Amino acid sequence: MPREISLDALSALFSGCADFESRHIAFGLAGNVQLYACWIDGLVSGTTVTEEILRPLTQASRSGGAQADRALMEQILRGSVYRYSVKARTRMEDVVSDLTHGFCVLLFAGVNAALSFEVRSACTRAITQPTLEKSLKGAKDSFVEALRVNTALVRQRICTPQLKLAECSIGRRSHTRVGVLYMEGIANTAVVKTLAKRLGQLDVDALLATGILEEAIVDAPLSPFPQLLHTERPDRFAMYLLDGRVGLLIDGIPIGLVLPVSLAEFMRVTGDASVHYTAATALTLLRYAALLLGLLTPALYVAVAKFHPEMIPTRLLLAIIASERNVPFSAELEVLGMLFAFGLLQEAGLRLPTPIGDTVSIIGALIVGQAAVEASLVSPISIIVAAISGICCCALPSQDLASAVKLCRLGLLLAAMAAGLYGVSLGCCALVLHLSDLESFGVNYTAPLSEDAHGLSRLLLRVPKPLNRHRDPQLKTPDRRRQA
Repeated sequence: MPREISLDALSALFSGCADFESRHIAFGLAGNVQLYACWIDGLVSGTTVTEEILRPLTQASRSGGAQADRALMEQILRGSVYRYSVKARTRMEDVVSDLTHGFCVLLFAGVNAALSFEVRSACTRAITQPTLEKSLKGAKDSFVEALRVNTALVRQRICTPQLKLAECSIGRRSHTRVGVLYMEGIANTAVVKTLAKRLGQLDVDALLATGILEEAIVDAPLSPFPQLLHTERPDRFAMYLLDGRVGLLIDGIPIGLVLPVSLAEFMRVTGDASVHYTAATALTLLRYAALLLGLLTPALYVAVAKFHPEMIPTRLLLAIIASERNVPFSAELEVLGMLFAFGLLQEAGLRLPTPIGDTVSIIGALIVGQAAVEASLVSPISIIVAAISGICCCALPSQDLASAVKLCRLGLLLAAMAAGLYGVSLGCCALVLHLSDLESFGVNYTAPLSEDAHGLSRLLLRVPKPLNRHRDPQLKTPDRRRQA
């Protein structure tokens, strides 16, 4: 990249870019100072460029103004151009980066420097209600694709200079801005430094999806279990920052990432903080029951029906035998087929437009399922088992965790088909060992179960707010006390 900051150098760099525009300005009554205003059409607001940059320059030019390039540059920096944000640039790399991020750049013919004015276009998606994380008693706003709007949504909730924001650029081609947010004095400085080091080592062409960043900075990228928490709600993001965690916001992606996290965080929802602690505890217990049912129901049914029928009560066993009498397939093939069909229905409902997707789901669940039972292709008990497992996975707060549970469910089902309850037991032991071995930036993935003797109560019970005075010990926050 050329070191000289000039219009010719910029025009050469942006050759073939039809949206690169420049305008020549002869400053002063004699026109002895030559200026060039450059911008990328579509990234900047044309009205702002006209009213807050070109108009002040034109008015100053009519009154005579400075008669030298350096003097004019100093005059603009002192406020003759009344734009709130102005930066002096002496490197061509910074000038190009500003142009591609929605700045208008003033070039001076006699000075190897430039002035950048932030005039981004306001054509961004409006702040709307969350679509993935429904809010009943909380805030109704969600993150958008503009990084600065997202940081403002967080600062509206945490009005203190202790909320620190560090920005970096990732992507050799995209130069995507990434914001790292944390609370000074609360967040663990070791986590912040580790995250900054991993972000600095990330070398990719472009950062256009959260998965590119996630797989590069987590401790175990090969594990199917999520190790960064995703949220589209600024209030939940702010709660995690106040707990001592570190947040990531990516320009162009309306999702906030939070770390470090444990498995317990994926089972909590923001609404628990807005309901009575007894109701929140009951809902937490319900979610963990859904997790176990979604994971184990198909494997346990196949293991018992195929290898251990003596464990089934007599009346239930007779009902299962009667339902399986005219079905040509075994129990394990039925359950596998139904889980496959349930997954296809879910995928079709997500990918198709909303009215068509809802129709496909209803037709598949009711008409096709009933027709399969009447045709004796599957038994009703297999449909019930697959439906219980599928509904329980949909009830999990995090769909990333639900995807991991579905993969583990398939593995346990294959183990049950091979060795019955012994295979299920071995599969569960392998799963527990894998979870115990995972860490997220120094925090054990199974915390608080792996921390102390009271881990189970802390996992399942929501303590009343007046008694919840301390932050989670596994985060190792400098300030442990949440309230007096």
